[in-house]
Amino acid sequence: MISAGYMYKKVESTPDWLEVENVVDIYSVSNCISKDFCNYINFWKHNGFWLFDNMELIETVASEKGISLSKMTPFYYRIYPFQWVGPERKWEQFEPESSFSTNVIDPVDTKLEGFDLVSYNAQTSAECSPLSCNSLAQTIPVNKHCLLDIFETAKSTLESGDAIIGEPGPYRIFEVHTL
Repeated sequence: MISAGYMYKKVESTPDWLEVENVVDIYSVSNCISKDFCNYINFWKHNGFWLFDNMELIETVASEKGISLSKMTPFYYRIYPFQWVGPERKWEQFEPESSFSTNVIDPVDTKLEGFDLVSYNAQTSAECSPLSCNSLAQTIPVNKHCLLDIFETAKSTLESGDAIIGEPGPYRIFEVHTL
């Protein structure tokens, strides 16, 4: 796993339509349910993983947009440097978008919350997290944040084809941490 960056998100409780008894809230990388702190792309302060290299950059954007981060959750992400290309049934290496600087400053202390599967059809920012967005958590055991507890489970879920539910890939595996 390699350092991918940071994001503040407004964590949402489990939506009614996601009928998974043990899921309390959604820590997905995607912006579908638990939204990013703002539409930050046009500020061009993100890195090649379309995240932020450090918390100060997020705080700068939030300040410029007049957004309070006080009720949002800070996340740190690491990413598996290979993406699953389902139709070809293979892993292929990828790198951050080279037109953006990527110099993630690793945090001193984090709490590993689990692993998320994320579609990347456009090969830029996170699209959908099928565990939550496509209700895959109804058929695959997840933790209270709608994440997988073990990397090997995330990898085997993609390789089995179980994660590909209506969303074009490729798919990437994220390690999700809270700060």
